[in-house]
Amino acid sequence: RANQLPEDKRSLVHTLQRTGAEVIMVGDGLNDAPALAQADLGVAIGAGAQLACDAADVVLCRSSLKDLLAFRELCLATRMTIYRNFLWAFGFNVVGLPLAAGCGYPWGLAVSPMIAGMAMAGSSVLVVTSSLMLQRFRPTALRLGGGGGGNGGAGAGAGGDRRSGASPLD
Repeated sequence: RANQLPEDKRSLVHTLQRTGAEVIMVGDGLNDAPALAQADLGVAIGAGAQLACDAADVVLCRSSLKDLLAFRELCLATRMTIYRNFLWAFGFNVVGLPLAAGCGYPWGLAVSPMIAGMAMAGSSVLVVTSSLMLQRFRPTALRLGGGGGGNGGAGAGAGGDRRSGASPLD
């Protein structure tokens, strides 16, 4: 709802939250800051007021709403990576640790502690490598629709290589 007072926007977000809804507020101006702070997830458009950027949980670096779609894709990719890493580590621990402890010995299944330690290190490397794959993330929303200028990346304000100024979304 445009052209409303800051308190009206915050009140609307609060009303939606009382109904049990999880609220994402997207804004760029001074009037949006209270609602951005109240929302479950506040997303500021980068070209907006500094106060809005300070109140938000996420800042999109450009003024394109396509970046919001790219941010959603990044969130989903991150969630899938977390699930994949959790399942891998959980599965390894459910199978590997009992075998390393000798629980399979009555059936002829035994793993030496040295092999179990190497497998645990390998499991950790696999989880870290899987997580690092997020650096290769490229949002399809921007590849398909252009991206609204720049180099085609979303430029969400979360993560990236601080030394080169590059983002995993660039």
